[in-house]
Amino acid sequence: MRRYSLRDNQWQRIKDLLPVREGYVGDTAADNRLLMEAVLYRYRAGIPWRDLPARLGDWKNVHRRLRRWC
Repeated sequence: MRRYSLRDNQWQRIKDLLPVREGYVGDTAADNRLLMEAVLYRYRAGIPWRDLPARLGDWKNVHRRLRRWC
């Protein structure tokens, strides 16, 4: 999975562009990074959402959050 992960310098560039919830900065930031890695994994691997590895989160939640952002 490492080849689909964000490098730290890439994450630093985009992290402030993503929405955060007041009072949950630490948790939300970690969730946002995992979400972005899940989205990148899905599109780079060319897999359907339902085939997203469980370690990247529940595919339904990942897909739902992405739809809300777009």
